[in-house]
Amino acid sequence: MSIRETAQAAKAASIQLAAAETATKQKALKSIAEALKANCEAIVASNREDLRISQENDLAAPLLKRLKFDEEKIADVIAGIESLVGLSDPVGETLAAIEMDAGLELYKVSCPIGVIGVIFESRPDALVQISTLCLKSGNAVLLKGGTEAANTNRMLASVIREATRRAGIPEGWLQLLETREDVNDMLKLDQLIDLIIPRGSNEFVRYIMDHSRIPVLGHADGICHVYVDAAADLEMATRIAVDAKCQYVAVCNAMETLLIHEAVGAQFLPGLQQALEKYDVEIRGCAKTRSIIDVVKAGEKDWKTEYLDTILSVKVVDSLQDAIDHINTYGSGHTDAIVTGSPESAAMFMDLCDSGNVFWNCSTRFSDGFRYGLGAEVGVSTNKIHARGPVGLEGLLIYKWQLKGSGQVVADYAGGNKQFTHRPLDKPFSTR
Repeated sequence: MSIRETAQAAKAASIQLAAAETATKQKALKSIAEALKANCEAIVASNREDLRISQENDLAAPLLKRLKFDEEKIADVIAGIESLVGLSDPVGETLAAIEMDAGLELYKVSCPIGVIGVIFESRPDALVQISTLCLKSGNAVLLKGGTEAANTNRMLASVIREATRRAGIPEGWLQLLETREDVNDMLKLDQLIDLIIPRGSNEFVRYIMDHSRIPVLGHADGICHVYVDAAADLEMATRIAVDAKCQYVAVCNAMETLLIHEAVGAQFLPGLQQALEKYDVEIRGCAKTRSIIDVVKAGEKDWKTEYLDTILSVKVVDSLQDAIDHINTYGSGHTDAIVTGSPESAAMFMDLCDSGNVFWNCSTRFSDGFRYGLGAEVGVSTNKIHARGPVGLEGLLIYKWQLKGSGQVVADYAGGNKQFTHRPLDKPFSTR
């Protein structure tokens, strides 16, 4: 089947899926969770084969870590699905209601976007998260994962398709693409695909934007910062910095640059260095950092780099404003955090940092759709359109205006015979 035919099948399925009953979608999600448990051994075996091939091809260690999909990861995605089942159905929710005149009522109602194309990295868990979010929000999806995860992705797609088919979801709603040529062909299908979500490097995301008329939502690099303010609790700052960097290094919400106010640099850095040594973190520091601790010299490139590895760039700054300026210059708009005991400093940081997620006294690793209670995520958006930050169910919805009348015609209002009331209503849309 050609990519056009694949997209046409998804388009047809999306129309039916948009009107699927909540109970049907819930049954399908539970069926997916049960199928993943039942097929756990086969899924892990497929993943081991991908890992073997990738190791033979010298895939970088951070990517190998992302690629691994074992029993623990399967348990995690099942927990994500169970969390998703617990969320209310976001489709058909009345977002606003206005009485235009007696018997003429206007409703703004949430609805699925339609067909979504998602291009993601080597993490097989992303396939499960993306597909289940699309299902819950009533969207069909075309998925292109990394070639290094080809066997795992095929197995997962097959398991999910069969589980949802048994639950009554229209066939064709989930399609798996496998080659770069498939992606290039998909980018031309603006009449069939409603949104593209690319997950990858800046260059990759820019390529997608430059080669398609389909709207693009997503983020490129995750260059996340933690700023330790002059008024920070330094013990707290150490715990947060270690977690933000080391809890899981190969993810987009891990800290890549640590900024420290000069007033606490000499007191804070030696202890931090000692804490990071336990995780074999290589520190690359600015001149002021290197005057306090013995580390590798940081260059301009380091401030722009998403390492996804046990490497951390560190800069001592003169002020809170300098930290904000650095973040807005070198950051990717993903997630940035301040550690401070000053509410005034926190307010300034959170107001002026131009990022989708801005935190006070906590780790950047909390920037995650599952942790936010969004039922996992299809990605993180650094765009400034309808969705920003972790894109969960809400980010996969749009809305339509539904007008319910009783025989009204515009001529009466244009001629002045009738007047609009434009009175807010406090009730959901109903055809009854």
